[in-house]
Amino acid sequence: MGGHNDSGSSEKRSKDAMSEIQTFSAENMQNNLRILQNSRTFLSIIGGVIAGILGFTGLTGFVFYVLLMSITSVGLLAKAGFLANTYFDSWNRVLFDGFLGGLMSFVLFWTFAYDIVHIF
Repeated sequence: MGGHNDSGSSEKRSKDAMSEIQTFSAENMQNNLRILQNSRTFLSIIGGVIAGILGFTGLTGFVFYVLLMSITSVGLLAKAGFLANTYFDSWNRVLFDGFLGGLMSFVLFWTFAYDIVHIF
């Protein structure tokens, strides 16, 4: 029963399994992460200016930032066709990468725009 044909089918199955393994290009992944970081930074700056112009203060501004970053994450996932593992090494990269760095930019432009519009 375990003749020559049986080992051939085993070899065929192993070749199929090898072709299903995903490979990643480090250069493409770095480019995707750079685009992700730039998008978050840009939207943090724009969101900070909008929050300042609208006069958000205190917790309202931070809730606005979390909402903005949530919308950004969903938009980036939609752009990737909801297949984050194809373009990034994990879902956490898309959801949380650049969150704190963007927060600093958001607060800077939030206070700047608030001061210009509401104080001066």
